Amino acid sequence: MNRPDPNSADQSANKDDDAVWQDLVARLEATQSAPDTLEPDAESGQPKTGAGKSFSDFDPLGLAAPSAAPSSDATGEEHARTLGPRDFEVDDDEDPFVPEEPPSLAGTEPLTMLAWVGAVGGPVALLFTAMFWRSAPLAAILGIVAAFVASVVFLIMRLPQEKNEDDDGARL
Repeated sequence: MNRPDPNSADQSANKDDDAVWQDLVARLEATQSAPDTLEPDAESGQPKTGAGKSFSDFDPLGLAAPSAAPSSDATGEEHARTLGPRDFEVDDDEDPFVPEEPPSLAGTEPLTMLAWVGAVGGPVALLFTAMFWRSAPLAAILGIVAAFVASVVFLIMRLPQEKNEDDDGARL
């Protein structure tokens, strides 16, 4: 990539940009805010012109100063504090969620259990064979791969063939 020559005209454009930027910043800092139409000046009756508004003047969420707890004034009226997203208290449920007990694996069909062992155990067996038994015979490796493929095919064939149109998948 070629760098521009320091004496080229492009460098003078950068200096002009800096001067324009400094001028813009100076003009914006010197600009007074718009007249505040809500509170007229007490002496002249004309609307006040402020020197600028701070963040606390425009703070719709109340982030500038932490609000105090609700207090009561001399008349007994309470001033309610606006609540933020983290200021609410969670109601404790009388009956918390308790998941149902999962079905026992003892009642599972033996072929389905064997297929799951083959589908999960095949890749694990190949990994351990590659790490610890580097001189494993090709027949053993092909047997592990064949058991894995047969297990996966069996599990896929056991999937339901038709969809129940009345079932949306939610459980009560």
